[in-house]
Amino acid sequence: MKKLVAEFIGTFWLVFGGCGSAILACNFPGNGIAYVGVAWAFGLTVVTMAYAFGHISGAHLNPAVSIGAWVAGRLETKNLLPYIVAQVLGGIAAAALLYVIATGNGSAIGSFATNGYGDLSPGKYGMIAALVIEIVLTFIFLLVILGSTDERAPKGFAGLAIGLCLTLIHLISIPVTNTSVNPARSTSQAIFVGGEAISQLWLFWLAPIIGAILAGLVYKYFLALKD
Repeated sequence: MKKLVAEFIGTFWLVFGGCGSAILACNFPGNGIAYVGVAWAFGLTVVTMAYAFGHISGAHLNPAVSIGAWVAGRLETKNLLPYIVAQVLGGIAAAALLYVIATGNGSAIGSFATNGYGDLSPGKYGMIAALVIEIVLTFIFLLVILGSTDERAPKGFAGLAIGLCLTLIHLISIPVTNTSVNPARSTSQAIFVGGEAISQLWLFWLAPIIGAILAGLVYKYFLALKD
């Protein structure tokens, strides 16, 4: 239960901090933080939760991370589904509060930091571009996570490496998909936007899962310490 509470709160903070910065502060007139600020916000949420909850649950905060860790032999099968449920519920809880805040001045929620391709892509990138970038970036993200938390890695720096990696991922891909690499983050926002955001949600589950599985296999069979 402690692990699931940690995953719920951690994913809540990732969505509230990351998506909240995109919804509330990115384009604030005269003093917006723009895409660079949003990228840093996502990275900072992961850094803070990695050090707060990494010793409790591993601070996955992301179904793709849990799946990749499971494939690599870092997460027990019995914990996989409960982790994913806790992460999705944490993201939805954060999105619900963001909805209340974002509509507090009478405005419509707009894009609500949802992920998408085509008309929902900030740069109007198509489905193939979205699929490729989400697979590749999730693949690298999982390799960084698995590598920096390996018993052979320098101790105490994993949170920084993972958070900085997520920042870089957002700097690359916000124009393409608004950056997912996290099905829980995508689901939480799409639920409140509805319509086309829901119809495109499949990609933001499929692509991160593919990238995570590939990374888990590569790490397990080519990079992990052998017995």
